[in-house]
Amino acid sequence: MTIHLDHLLIPVRDKIAAAKQLAELLGVPWSATGVGPFAPVFVSDSLTIDFDQWPEPIPLQHYCFRVEQADFDAILGRIKAAGIPYRSSVFADNDNQVGSYNGGSIVYWNQPDGHQWEILTVSYARPEA
Repeated sequence: MTIHLDHLLIPVRDKIAAAKQLAELLGVPWSATGVGPFAPVFVSDSLTIDFDQWPEPIPLQHYCFRVEQADFDAILGRIKAAGIPYRSSVFADNDNQVGSYNGGSIVYWNQPDGHQWEILTVSYARPEA
């Protein structure tokens, strides 16, 4: 059996601003007019992130993307250009440093609603196949 994660719903205060920011940082397309009330970010051919406007309180969540080193460098460049503070460790203060784990690069930042984003080049959740 093959199972693919098709989409995620992320609650935010401003769905358009959140979708636009993530799409621009990842360098992927998005739409201000999605299906129903959502503002979708088309992360890949198999994954869409739907931002949905919710009232307070917004439950905080963590999302991680594994990317190739060249994509990591490009995304990090866009994070820096946008002036978004980032950090090398999940629980650290913003140090504007890149962390390393298992020979790969890793960085964390927070979306304006508090959601934590992570990009890494080597998964620590799964052993190499």
